[in-house]
Amino acid sequence: MSMQHGELRGLYPEIEPYEQGMLDVGDGHRIYWERCGTKGGTPAVFLHGGPGGGASPVHRRLFDPSRYDVLIFDQRGCGRSTPHASLEANTTWHLVDDIERLRSLVGVEQWVVFGGSWGSTLALAYAETHPDRVSALILRGIYTLTRAELAWYYQFGVSEMFPDKWERFLAPIPEAERGDMMAAYRRRLVGEDKAAQAEAALAWSLWEGETITLLPDESVGGQFGDASFALAFARIENHYFVHAGWLEEGQLLRDAHRLQDIDGVIVHGRYDMPCPARIAWELSKAWRRAGFHLVEGAGHAFSEPGILHHLIEATDRFADG
Repeated sequence: MSMQHGELRGLYPEIEPYEQGMLDVGDGHRIYWERCGTKGGTPAVFLHGGPGGGASPVHRRLFDPSRYDVLIFDQRGCGRSTPHASLEANTTWHLVDDIERLRSLVGVEQWVVFGGSWGSTLALAYAETHPDRVSALILRGIYTLTRAELAWYYQFGVSEMFPDKWERFLAPIPEAERGDMMAAYRRRLVGEDKAAQAEAALAWSLWEGETITLLPDESVGGQFGDASFALAFARIENHYFVHAGWLEEGQLLRDAHRLQDIDGVIVHGRYDMPCPARIAWELSKAWRRAGFHLVEGAGHAFSEPGILHHLIEATDRFADG
């Protein structure tokens, strides 16, 4: 679990997609996708976080462009996908089906699946449903949407570490409703009052943006304060979390035995606030085949130097199939 001697690995250079488009996945949803790297290289798919976060150009830089053919997409309702901030027909299982549609579009039998944070949740749901479609699995910031994990972040736990930020998260919610913060936010995020909706979306989004790095980092937290980003992010994330991802309690750890024939890597920051390290630890015991890196002096974001180092090492390791 220790860091290798020598320099930490960093991102690959900036790159533009060689192909992009919109895929009609039904139910009124169209999802944006792009392909980067070398056509015909090792196929991979990148699953962004949130849910509702959207993909960003920096995500292209996690893969060696000379060896990978990477598909990156914006999940339903966020990023460049339409309709923006829509909750209709937007569940974990819709997204699992969308990943399969995209695999068919690319025309490959298997691909490397990379997911961090909510992307790790979705990657686990996909890999446990379609293990034969996954050539390798790279997971960062493990989250399985159990009641304990959700309460830790949105009710009591992280509140103790960030009392200043927590006060701002509480502010839009009257005291009488604070016994269930996710439900209180849900009422405002799906309500008719647009001003209350915008205020709630911004407060929900900023709580996350300011607690994902070990030390304050404007470059990471910045987009969370953008009103349009915050609306999709908060509405979709809250919608998924109120419904516990449409998963049975403990399902993703329970079914980790389905990963037994898949090679992979788990990377998790010791001081990850949104996603307690215990869950990553339990996954590493249930999925013995995976390499496990519990990174000291790191929070949640993939930009944390030690986390990024292990992610780049992992994508390099699986670059040649």
